[in-house]
Amino acid sequence: MKSAVETLSPTRAKLTVEVPFEELKPSLDAAYKQIAKQINVPGFRRGKVPPAVIDRQVGRGAVLDQAINEVVPQKYVEALQANDLQPLAQPEIEVTKFEDNAALEFTAEVDIRPEITLPEYDGVEAEVEDIELGDDEVTEQVEALRERFATLQDVERPVADGDFVVMDLVATKDGEPVEGAEVTGMSYRVGRGGMLDGLDEALVGMAAGDEKTFTSQLVGGDLVGEDVEVRVSVSQVQEQELPDLDDEFAQMASEFDTVDELTADVRERLGRGKRLEQAAAARDAVLEALLEKVEIPLPEVVVTDELNARRRNIEQQLAFAGITMEKYLEDEKQTQEEFEADLERRVRDAVAAQFILDEIAKKEEFGIDQAELSEHLVRRAQQSGQDPQEFANHMFEHNHIPELVQEILRGKALARIVESAVVKDASGNVVELKNLRPDGTIGEPEAEADEADEAAADEAAEETATEE
Repeated sequence: MKSAVETLSPTRAKLTVEVPFEELKPSLDAAYKQIAKQINVPGFRRGKVPPAVIDRQVGRGAVLDQAINEVVPQKYVEALQANDLQPLAQPEIEVTKFEDNAALEFTAEVDIRPEITLPEYDGVEAEVEDIELGDDEVTEQVEALRERFATLQDVERPVADGDFVVMDLVATKDGEPVEGAEVTGMSYRVGRGGMLDGLDEALVGMAAGDEKTFTSQLVGGDLVGEDVEVRVSVSQVQEQELPDLDDEFAQMASEFDTVDELTADVRERLGRGKRLEQAAAARDAVLEALLEKVEIPLPEVVVTDELNARRRNIEQQLAFAGITMEKYLEDEKQTQEEFEADLERRVRDAVAAQFILDEIAKKEEFGIDQAELSEHLVRRAQQSGQDPQEFANHMFEHNHIPELVQEILRGKALARIVESAVVKDASGNVVELKNLRPDGTIGEPEAEADEADEAAADEAAEETATEE
């Protein structure tokens, strides 16, 4: 077999492959045997029909076609390996020359990985915003904790913003109740939003025993986006009573003895979260800075496939949440054109990042062991809300393990870049970035220790309950 490569673009190549007729003979023999098992010819047992008879009964052309269909994929793979090409999609194959007892020639056009000249990736410089933690954020968290221990008291007055109501709701369309759009005895905090447009406005001023009808649009079901009539009736109006913010509350709601200790702990936890957010932003900034150093041609088929996949994922998430695309764009203050442009930019950056991380992983000769793969499988299963064993079985059965391996290798490459980078915040302070996990996500030893302590405490509690 002989093969030659023509570069059509930095991301597309054309292979021309010539296969001597002698190399087709094993496939021809296999084709004759297979056809012999499929036909009935008087005087011959099934499977024992001679080639000459098959040529007369079925035709030599049918045998040649079957042999070619077997040979071409095999020789295509051999040509890829011989020319060190890495395909990114299915090829467009065309048989350009073939006659009986003569050489076979075919071409294959395919999208390939671009060749990348890696820039210097040690000491990449980037900048992120300062960590800002205001007293109002601490107060908000403490107030949220107070609300968890709050009580509700019935009041005999009209509903005000922030009150809780016990209500019944029913939606109708053309006088008929809408299936699945009815609730009874539901507790709802007025002003919280996120349920039905117009509900909060309708409730304010109502009293226990009152009923009101207003027009709104459902966010789910068959009538999503259509106007419906919603009848709301209030059976109870309740006011939230918060516990006093004192040392007694601190002892009841936490492991601390004083409010000052509780508040200090809240501030520390918020600060820890801010540091993790800053580290994640730094990771992204470093990768972005590295991408700016190199021009990476992108195969349009890969970009298009990824764009379509992300669109489907967003649409599924919105449908699951009962939100229309129009509502989502309104909340994000984006036009459809701005959304599409932003999505394409992020996809192109992501594809380019994959290519450069793959090259770095290859240059650094990273490898993975079984423990790393198992840990990655568990983390991916947790992210998707699946049982780890079932997730692992699915990945093995559908041959997705190479993809997971590539994810781990890219994570190691990203960690390699970030840990050698110099990242400063807007005030000029160096940001510590030594806690990247193998998959490229940010971890913090202190936070992980807290999670481990909580898990151990939960396990101990379960064991105690079982013993009792």
